[in-house]
Amino acid sequence: MGAGLENLMRMHMDDIELLFKVYSMRPFILYFYPFVAIILGETMAAPLVISGRWIASWLLPFIIAFIGYILLPWFRSNKSYLFWLSVAVLYHLPPPPGDTFMKVKVSVFLTTFACTILLVFFFLVIYHGLRYFLTREALTAPDVQKFLKHCTSLRYHIFMSWPAFVTLNIYVYYYYRTIESNSGDSEKPKFLDMVPWYSGTSADLYKTVFDLLISVKIFLGRFDLRILQGGMNQTVLLQDQEKWSIHFSRSKEELWFDFMADTGDGGNSTYAVARLLAKPELCFDTMFVETDDDGRNISSTDTDTDTDTVDEPDMSLTLKRGELLLIGGDLAYPNPSKSTYEKRLLCPFEDALQPPSNREDPDPERFGGEPKCYVIPGNHDWFDGLRTFTKYICEKSWLGGWFMPQKMSYFHLKLPNGWWIFGLDLALDDDIDIYQFQYFSQLASSKEMKKDDCVIVMTHQPDWLVDWYESRTDVDRDNLVELICNILKERCKLRIAGDIHHYMRHQMVESNDSVYPQHLLVNGCGGAFLHPTHVFDDFQESHGVSYKCRASYPDNKTSRKLGFKNISNFRKVNSQFDLVGGILYFMLVFSMFPRCKLHQVIEEYSKSGFLRICFRTLCNTFIDMLQHSYVSLGVAMLFLIVAIAFAPSKLSWKKRAAIGLLHVSAHLTAAVVLMLLLESVVVLLVHHKLLRTSGYHSLFQWYESEEESKYFGLINAYMKNLMFAFDVPEIMAVTRSNICNSGMASLSRLDTILYYGSVFLYFWLLSTSAVSKVFGIYLYICVNWFNLHYDEAFSSLRIADYKAFTRFHITTDGDLEVFTLAIDKVPKEWERDPRWNEESSDNPSYLREFPSKWMAADLGQDPLHTVRIIDQFVIRKEDKPNINETGSSQK
Repeated sequence: MGAGLENLMRMHMDDIELLFKVYSMRPFILYFYPFVAIILGETMAAPLVISGRWIASWLLPFIIAFIGYILLPWFRSNKSYLFWLSVAVLYHLPPPPGDTFMKVKVSVFLTTFACTILLVFFFLVIYHGLRYFLTREALTAPDVQKFLKHCTSLRYHIFMSWPAFVTLNIYVYYYYRTIESNSGDSEKPKFLDMVPWYSGTSADLYKTVFDLLISVKIFLGRFDLRILQGGMNQTVLLQDQEKWSIHFSRSKEELWFDFMADTGDGGNSTYAVARLLAKPELCFDTMFVETDDDGRNISSTDTDTDTDTVDEPDMSLTLKRGELLLIGGDLAYPNPSKSTYEKRLLCPFEDALQPPSNREDPDPERFGGEPKCYVIPGNHDWFDGLRTFTKYICEKSWLGGWFMPQKMSYFHLKLPNGWWIFGLDLALDDDIDIYQFQYFSQLASSKEMKKDDCVIVMTHQPDWLVDWYESRTDVDRDNLVELICNILKERCKLRIAGDIHHYMRHQMVESNDSVYPQHLLVNGCGGAFLHPTHVFDDFQESHGVSYKCRASYPDNKTSRKLGFKNISNFRKVNSQFDLVGGILYFMLVFSMFPRCKLHQVIEEYSKSGFLRICFRTLCNTFIDMLQHSYVSLGVAMLFLIVAIAFAPSKLSWKKRAAIGLLHVSAHLTAAVVLMLLLESVVVLLVHHKLLRTSGYHSLFQWYESEEESKYFGLINAYMKNLMFAFDVPEIMAVTRSNICNSGMASLSRLDTILYYGSVFLYFWLLSTSAVSKVFGIYLYICVNWFNLHYDEAFSSLRIADYKAFTRFHITTDGDLEVFTLAIDKVPKEWERDPRWNEESSDNPSYLREFPSKWMAADLGQDPLHTVRIIDQFVIRKEDKPNINETGSSQK
């Protein structure tokens, strides 16, 4: 059978050469190709090449299911694995007598190719080092990924000599580097991707954890920058606030202004929202206001809908750009730093609306027509004690083309027709400090604010939703509650916030003896990853006041569908999670290698007997871990502690312990099953004499029998060591046999390191797909079944779509019109907008008809074409809660 398959493979060598020519190398393939190819090749080739009879009928379906449901989803996105799979099959087919092509020649090819790549990497290090010492330019790391993308195509190596291949790679790298350095201003933006929250290699994430621990555990309650601001000369600050309040209130009869929050994550999503904010006006030919059975507003501009609508076909709606932009915190992710603020916040906003050329002019009086911007910090901005926020917001004057006059982290603005905005800074303790409370309470009690004026209170955190979700009843928010309920009272018409990255609006249904805002609005869709809405669907009451959800985006059905993506997309989106996950799984089974009594598994042919032996082997492995495998047991206990701490804090300790135990048990079972599978494959190959256990260097012995010694044996010595390094299965089989026969004490330190290193390379590849799958299922179950882990489950998906902002309009009669605009799909590809180039650069950017630099490469996906109204409502200035017969208030 083996000879027949070999002849078949020889007949299809043209197809294999085609694979060589078509598929180019992917960067990470170079590190793992021998291990991926060999283990998959052995797993699929072994059942076919065993002479005499087939392997038991149960093994092949099991392998097919394992590959189809766990491994293939990862490999589909990397077609180069098809080539390596073919090479692995050729590599492990048993050769006929006198022919060593199948193993030796392929090994020589793989070894030479890998050495070529290592040599080119060595050149890169020398090249960048010499360039630094000769030119004293900033030392930058070699762009290995781009180099491999342009240079390492297999066809160069197959049809050219080895020196020519190396020379060509070096030339192409230098050529592309020269082109990029001389290209000047790129025709496409260099936006950053969404923050990889589950990356095991991101220094920014580790810095975020460190800053959070320092801020919360050390400085919280001991140092508060708001107290320092309160100790400053507030008279000067109040005068500055009053100047801009006069600008907005006394000189205008109406005002447009915008609100967004939680931006500075992915460049595409941040720029998409900023592009809409910068457009002088957004026009909608026909507006439809949709309502569902519960009265929820589902407004849309789409005429093809089955939802009951209120059609006003003669109405043309134009929404002007806001003269004022309010940003509700969390300006850059994952932590506040010079790099994140500049790359994730400033760059997209500057591309959307360019700042003036004289932005450094110290006299702010010269800037009168530009739109203004006021910002409050969020929890992410407080991770460094507000240092970066102060530097880039309070001490700077421009966010793109929006002028920023504010000098503190909180502010007030008086708007036309008796409307006010209070921007509060809650820091990390979810409340305003005493100086901030005095600042706003004195203002609310002054003659400047009348009793019939209306106030919009802006905070970063929507405490009404957070308190309900966390089931918190003892939160210390005395100053905030006192300000809203006892000082502002019925004057507080609306509360707006971000922090939760979706859109939800709740409207007052009835009120008892509490005075609280009529509308609660959350819009954190400014650019950060999406949060679910179905988790908060049961919210109905805050501070004794009943509310009803009038709009949510995305809708609950879409939210649950997105949560389901954790099962299929977690590993695809979080590929760097493999580093941590693979190491963790290996540590869980580290001291259980090898399993020396697995021969009975492959010798059982009945299905019932096989299942019984597998279950018994699995149980014995767990018992052995408890009794003898101290390293694995210790790692499992540490993992359990982390899992319990990771469980939602809103739950009781008993429930958290149960969730943590189930979570760890699933991972531990998967790790043990994979360990037994790997060990069974090795036993199977040894049993059928596809791997030798008599000694090392069997591959080199084949090579040496066919090739004469040249150059005083230097070539043979070179090939001997390289073939030993790449024949990983033989290292595993021989060392495993020695351990089972003589014990661990019989191994030298080097042999022990080689054995566990070889096992890790194989086991890591198997475990990475399993750990991601188990963790994705855990997140899906928590967020879709039990409404838990909404932040963790959706940050893993890194969804850049479903972005929104809210546009307000204070009319001449004092009413507040509220429109929430959204785009369902954020473009991933951008190109320079020719209309932006055609307009004169002498005009300020805010006077341009097309102020944004980039437009979507696909015009059908451009935000200006896909934006739609998802919610709109009006707050009448004279509206007050009406007291019903029972004494409660109802709108």
